[in-house]
Amino acid sequence: MSKEMEGAQDLAPAFEYAKGSGAQALVFITDNLMFGRRKEIAALALSHHLPSIHSFAPEVEDGGLMSYGPNLGENYRRTAALTDRILKGARPADLPVEEPTQFSLYINLKTAKALGLDVPLHLQQIADEVIE
Repeated sequence: MSKEMEGAQDLAPAFEYAKGSGAQALVFITDNLMFGRRKEIAALALSHHLPSIHSFAPEVEDGGLMSYGPNLGENYRRTAALTDRILKGARPADLPVEEPTQFSLYINLKTAKALGLDVPLHLQQIADEVIE
């Protein structure tokens, strides 16, 4: 049985439901609503003792355990380049569809410690950023 969230008011009950259902970790695929509530999500995950992996680095900077996802800085640069082409007269329909080509791994050791987790040194060494 699953439980759907309809809005931010469902965050705390969703964590209760997940923990009560035996969840041992969380995977967040972030949308705009959840991205804006990343500090609250990190606090709820920590209070329910649930490790969390996220899509974007700011979620880890705000307390999530780790993220692996598209490099936002590179995505913004590519967006700017495509916008520049449009402003110079290119038709949007003529521009290529692009997929992310750079991905980043972020690890929050402070959160890991609070959860009682040891992050292997090898994983720390390959991470793009380790938050201590």
